[in-house]
Amino acid sequence: MPRLALYTFGVLKSPLADPAPLTRELHDRGEVVYRAIGGQPGYLAHAEAADGGRGTHFELDWGAWGEFAVPAWYGRGRTAETTALAATLSLWTGLRPAFRAVHSGPHREALNRRHDWFERTGHPAHVCWWAADGGTPTWQDGVSRLEHLHAHGPAPHAFTFHHAFAPDGTPTRATDAGPRGDRGR
Repeated sequence: MPRLALYTFGVLKSPLADPAPLTRELHDRGEVVYRAIGGQPGYLAHAEAADGGRGTHFELDWGAWGEFAVPAWYGRGRTAETTALAATLSLWTGLRPAFRAVHSGPHREALNRRHDWFERTGHPAHVCWWAADGGTPTWQDGVSRLEHLHAHGPAPHAFTFHHAFAPDGTPTRATDAGPRGDRGR
């Protein structure tokens, strides 16, 4: 049974190493948001460094999630001093559970403040796709799907919560995704 993969990417207004007060606030909220998301129905897993390591996203061993990658349009740094990004990669049982988790609780509060923390790039901030059962999507999968979404718009290959597709490729909505959108989960 396919599972929903969700990749998010944003460019921060200041580097992680020397953040402005508002960016520090986002960073400090991260643990609360991850804990809340991890407890949501339908949540399966998210990319974590294999060794629980420290360092920039680019230096970490992500295990089965693959080497960390960013969209071609990311023009900020890749060192500890210059990295200015926030990225997530997660797996869900379906579209509706992921939508509900992202649009409620601490994550919803963070979404409401996103313009305080992130640059407006003109690129999508998230992309969804149906991943094969048993496989683990990689960071590169997320990047290529996000770039495809930006270049071609929503399609069964790469879509958003607001322009979603069921596993069989038919259009659906995250807010009322029933048996086709999340296989009833």
